[in-house]
Amino acid sequence: MLRGSTFKGDALVASVLKEEVLLISGVKNLSSVYDPAQVEKRWYDYWKNHNYFAPHGDTSKPHYSIVMPPPNVTGQLHLGHALDNTLQDILTRWKRMQGYNTLWLPGTDHAGIATQARVEESIASEGLSKYDLGREKFLERVWEWKRLYGDRITQQLSLLGSSCDWSRERFTMDEGCSRAVREVFVNLYEKGLIYQGDYIINWCPRCHTAISDIEVEHADHAGHLWYIKYPLEDSEDYLVVATTRPETMLGDSGVAVHPEDERYSRFVGKHVILPLLGRRIPVFADAYVDKDFGTGAVKVTPAHDPNDFEMGLRHNLEQIVVMGTDAIMNENAGPYAGLDRQACRLKVLVDLEAGHNLLGVEEHEHAVGHCQRCDTVIEPMISRQWFVKMKPLAEPAIQKVVDGEIKFIPERFTKTYLNWMENIRDWCISRQLWWGHRIPVWYCQDCGQVICSREDPPV
Repeated sequence: MLRGSTFKGDALVASVLKEEVLLISGVKNLSSVYDPAQVEKRWYDYWKNHNYFAPHGDTSKPHYSIVMPPPNVTGQLHLGHALDNTLQDILTRWKRMQGYNTLWLPGTDHAGIATQARVEESIASEGLSKYDLGREKFLERVWEWKRLYGDRITQQLSLLGSSCDWSRERFTMDEGCSRAVREVFVNLYEKGLIYQGDYIINWCPRCHTAISDIEVEHADHAGHLWYIKYPLEDSEDYLVVATTRPETMLGDSGVAVHPEDERYSRFVGKHVILPLLGRRIPVFADAYVDKDFGTGAVKVTPAHDPNDFEMGLRHNLEQIVVMGTDAIMNENAGPYAGLDRQACRLKVLVDLEAGHNLLGVEEHEHAVGHCQRCDTVIEPMISRQWFVKMKPLAEPAIQKVVDGEIKFIPERFTKTYLNWMENIRDWCISRQLWWGHRIPVWYCQDCGQVICSREDPPV
């Protein structure tokens, strides 16, 4: 039996252990096998009913809090969630037993792209699309999904014994979080850190939305390197470029060579004729070009490649979008309009060979970006989207690490972090989705004014 005068542990632990002893006292035959169903739920309910997971409110004691990385409401928890939440629970219980005023804040994430994709799959099994339902009906179906899987995730976290304060549970689409998102957006907009512009983005032709760099997963593909002849204007001479994506040549607006590559110095400043379409495009020098890759001459398609986009800005090249948001070639693709990108590639190669402009091919393994949500091959393209200026936000975060105020364990990850932050690009925050936070910007049809506001403007 426990003796209150000799037990020196935390009051909560003492209370729980004392209750357990009282429950088992008098029991003559204990089971030789632990049965979690007989123990865990009873004690978890006891802890919750006695509000043991809430902060004790003693402001004289040090504070400790963890915000649970909210699981997506797209299904069930997996082993990674179990490990992650167990580690958080250990830290929280340790600090609680040390007397800290402790809060572990639970919640779930609306997961815009992932959840919408799952619901679209669900209604597709009924022979429907989101357009058949319309926006409002579709959102009703998503909220039904959230209630089903959000509750399931909460139950799973409870089964893990997670000692979070459920009275404070949050959902990233609840009213408080939605107001916070709008406040942050407007605040950054007013500071000039959020802007709208035409920029190269990652576009998913299946999800029909822009996605950020961190939502693109790269995988090595066994592909080909195609060698294509670009005739020099008014000459029998020509350049040979090597490309893994011949279909994008329809959007070429230049050919680049390295400024120190003597093989091509006589071409710089001249023009070549784009095969198939007959467009006149310039040859220019840019240090980005890798002299040792392919032929050392690179076709430049500013509207469909992030590196080409940057070169295009430096050399004032035309930005020609040849593909729609469904990965179907558009009117700028000339006779190839209406073909999907794979069919277009095949037709382009056939026509290049027929015109004696396809000089060779070799096997070539290269990394291809895929949508993290649906595994569709990403299409880089220029699009008008909303962006956050990252450099001003990254600089103080870098300095905190350089000054040693924030430390990484293991320390080797410091280098990874700094490399990422020092080379960070502006972040595309637009999503062409029905489910999720809506950008708080309105456009006046009468005067053309753009209104970014914390409150909905009067109609």
